[in-house]
Amino acid sequence: MILPVYLYGQPVLRKISRDITPDYPGLSELIKNMFETMYQSDGIGLAAPQIGLDIRLLVIDLDVLSDTYPEYKDYRIAMINARILEREGETVRREEGCLSLPGIHESVPRQEKIKITFLDENFNERTEVFEGYVARVIQHEYDHLEGKMFIDHISPIRKQLIKSKLNAIIKGKARCDYRVKTVK
Repeated sequence: MILPVYLYGQPVLRKISRDITPDYPGLSELIKNMFETMYQSDGIGLAAPQIGLDIRLLVIDLDVLSDTYPEYKDYRIAMINARILEREGETVRREEGCLSLPGIHESVPRQEKIKITFLDENFNERTEVFEGYVARVIQHEYDHLEGKMFIDHISPIRKQLIKSKLNAIIKGKARCDYRVKTVK
């Protein structure tokens, strides 16, 4: 089932998410629905707060980039109760967008390498190191679990320059080709 994406201004996007247990109701179906929603929205990542749930769950699928980056062929992952343990390496600026911030793209600094612990879809504990673009995508989605958004990483001047776009999103005037839930 395709779920509405919560847009900027929705309180759940600024809330720190809570851990879940294996008995979380309908978890497998929820993960399936999150992937489906992400695909329909042309996204490569989606965190539970973006569909209105304050739980520590995110999904990523980079297969759409595999023509340019063959290493992402069939790269698909769900992370439950994720915690970034370390961030290291060079800080690199790269343009990011977000399904919850339609029409806004900004250069965001992120570290090139992370170590993260999480539970997979079967609640097996994993600790892994990710580098490069996949580390960026994980950090972007992880921010949502911490009540943050990529615009929190841009300069005050850049944020001021996009203020009218942010206000338009809050007022329900964002244009997108996917189902959304706005504040108004």
